[in-house]
Amino acid sequence: MQKKIFIWAIFIFLAAAGPGFGEAEKLDLDFKLSSPKDPVQLEYLGLDRAESFSLDQVRADILIVEIFSMYCPVCQREAKNINALFDRIRQKKELNRRVKLIGIGAGNSEFEVAFFKENYGIQFPLFSDSDFTIHKKIGEVRTPFFIGLELKKEGFHVFFTHAGEIKNHEGFLEEILSASGLDFK
Repeated sequence: MQKKIFIWAIFIFLAAAGPGFGEAEKLDLDFKLSSPKDPVQLEYLGLDRAESFSLDQVRADILIVEIFSMYCPVCQREAKNINALFDRIRQKKELNRRVKLIGIGAGNSEFEVAFFKENYGIQFPLFSDSDFTIHKKIGEVRTPFFIGLELKKEGFHVFFTHAGEIKNHEGFLEEILSASGLDFK
């Protein structure tokens, strides 16, 4: 009987902890990305034509960052769900204005990122982290890994992390919006 109670206690603790529990403490998001060359993607992120930008320069209330790898079979399989997530955000005017999505290719060159983008029809901005600099800063997380950032004038706040597959883009989006505490109605 005590063993069952102990197992249930662990299960409840892990369920309450939520996705990516404990990961936010490891995240060092103080880095710059090369600005997109595509004017549509620059406009999507609300960026000026600078050579590089930091995450807190993106004009949005929420920024969802996916850490992926072209060589990750889960990332490849999940690409259709990530595309559906992006499409869902774009379909709702209020979300499209306030929520942005980017991807960072851990250990992927610009060529590999471009190949992944074209091969899987990714429409949102993807960035290269060819030397794993960013990946190391955020704790060498497994891919795919998702980070939800609430962007404010004084910087950003990590409010959500999720390691692994999302499977259901609708449920995943609702989970992120709920975790943000922001009103999207």
